Parts: sequence; structure tokens; C-alpha cells
Amino acid sequence: MLKHTLLKAAEAAAVVLKENFDQPFKISNKEGINNLVTEVDHKSEALIIDIIRKEFPTHHILTEESGDLPQHSEFKWIIDPIDGTINYANGIPLCCVSIGLEKDGEMLYGVVYNPFMNEMFFAQKGFGATLNDKLINVTDKDDLKTSCLATGFPYTYLDAPNGPLDVFPKLIRKGIPVRRLGSAAIDLCWVACGRFDGFYEHKLQAWDSAAGYLIVEEAGGKVTGFKGEKYNPYEPHIVATNGKIHDQLLHVVNGGEVL
Repeated sequence: MLKHTLLKAAEAAAVVLKENFDQPFKISNKEGINNLVTEVDHKSEALIIDIIRKEFPTHHILTEESGDLPQHSEFKWIIDPIDGTINYANGIPLCCVSIGLEKDGEMLYGVVYNPFMNEMFFAQKGFGATLNDKLINVTDKDDLKTSCLATGFPYTYLDAPNGPLDVFPKLIRKGIPVRRLGSAAIDLCWVACGRFDGFYEHKLQAWDSAAGYLIVEEAGGKVTGFKGEKYNPYEPHIVATNGKIHDQLLHVVNGGEVL
């Protein structure tokens, strides 16, 4: 029933995204001039919450727009109704619904669904990761210099010591391709399915990464914080790779040079 509800919620929210895409809708700002939220975010989120609550009224829910909706439960749903809102607001179809489900603090399920590419990524802890029901795996590349990477830039924190504007040029000056899709959930899934060899970002929220990091791990990849510690979606820093370039990328995000 948990998996059924997870997929049902993601599919229903994806319909909302598609129906409203390229249509007029209200847009407002959160912190920062380009940190947007649309009325479609709210519609998608409300639908997801409604579906979950009908099946599991006592479960804890954490969402990007509504915030923390606590309950005394071993289960917590972590929801991003549109990951990639800037893309969505500008008619760029690189955006998705992302839902993770924790049990006792461990991620149990994750789904990331980009309906514009008809790509649904899914993972259950211990059972592997899939793209449209087909098993996926990370790459086996072992040299950072020949890797294809992804990153994102936060709306704040850009000028912090060894921040995004320090790390990024170290990579691109060595000719390493670094892409910026505008959706951390998609970035993580593209690591999982082998399109990227690694991803790093300096400031994420739990709803950005909860589902995606499980999908990477279940696809055979490695996800940590910047110090190589076990990944915690409630901490801001993330490095996700195929595992073989992980230490090399950690070295760079911690101030080192590309070796």
C-alpha cells in the first residue's frame, strides 16, 4: 500500500504539472528575487498531501511549500511538488515531482517523475532502482578528468569560502563538463542511470534530495556529505557519484585541485 500510494501521488501530481504547463499561472517570490513558487506548486502539493492523508492520516509529512506537518509516526513523507520551479515557470521541461518516504529515519522509497520526458525513477531500499520499470546502474568511470558532472547554484551562499563560485572554475578550467539542469532531483536520477558520473551541490533542502539520493544508492552509486560522511538529507551539502570518482570529487569540493 505504501508503494501504491507513493506512485499514485506522483502520477496525479504529474498530471497537474502537464495540464498547467505553458498556461498562465500566478508566480510569487520566496527568499531571493528568483526563488519562485507558482500556484501549480501549491496545486500539486495539495493533491499529493490529500492522496497520502486519505490512506495514511497519521503519517508525518514534510513539504517544500507547506513546511513541516508533524505527526507521531515512524513514517515521514518528504515532498517536492515541482523540483525545478524556475524551469517550469519559464516553460523549460526539466522539472519533476519528487517524493521520498522515510521509516524511522531511513529512506524506504523514492520516486522522481518528469512527465515531460515520460521518465519515472523509482527505488525501494534494498531492491535496486528503476527507470520506467527497467533496472538502472551508475557508470564505471574512474577518472574525474574524463567525467561528466552536474551541479546547482543556490540563491544564497554563493560567495561563501570554497563555495560554488570557487569549486566550479576548478573543474571547468580542466575541461571537465559540468552541467546545470536546474533540478537536483533530476541531477541525482541522471547520476543513477549513468548520464552523469557525479553531482555536487552546496545547499539543498531535504525535499530536493530525499528521493533522488536513495535512487542513486540503489543504482550502485555513493552519496555523502562534503566530508565523506553518511548522507543526511537534512544537511545542505551533497556529493553523489558512481562511487569510483567519489574521493576525487570530494577532494575538489573541499578546496583541492583536480588531480
